[in-house]
Amino acid sequence: MKVPIVGWVVDERYLNHRLQASSLGGIAGGLVALLLLGYHFYFNHVWSWDLFAVVATILGVKLAVMGWCVLND
Repeated sequence: MKVPIVGWVVDERYLNHRLQASSLGGIAGGLVALLLLGYHFYFNHVWSWDLFAVVATILGVKLAVMGWCVLND
């Protein structure tokens, strides 16, 4: 299947690979932020609120997209 606007350059396989790469990148970034948050709390006994905000944002966006996909599929 070709994409209507840029079908002569981009096909469905490229879009699927990009989707998987961005999903894995988001999961890896969230995991690193969560590990850093745990490290700061465990060793320094300080809540790092900026890392907490990053983890909460990644989790919120991921759950919102999953919910939207379930309701609209």
